[in-house]
Amino acid sequence: MNPGSRKIFRAKPPDKGSFPLDHDGECKEYMKRYMKCLRENNNGNHLCRTESKDYLQCRMDRQLMAKEDFEKLGFHQSMQSQDHNIGQIDRDNIQNSTKSTS
Repeated sequence: MNPGSRKIFRAKPPDKGSFPLDHDGECKEYMKRYMKCLRENNNGNHLCRTESKDYLQCRMDRQLMAKEDFEKLGFHQSMQSQDHNIGQIDRDNIQNSTKSTS
């Protein structure tokens, strides 16, 4: 192979920049629920939108990522209103379960 014919790969930074890892596990329960949903649904992320949204909301609430409008993240308004009640119940359950284990 001719060395002059190689394509040069140039890494580019992520669109949203870097973000802190969740070292303290503040959103671990949300992440686990999302991953479980993916496993149970053959990685069909469209079936796990509520879990995904809850996980992202947790990260935003704890400054683990920049606050962003969910519509810009691919969550459309009609889906948000549908998922709101379910997501709020799930968030309340997770918060209560983490308080009882602390």
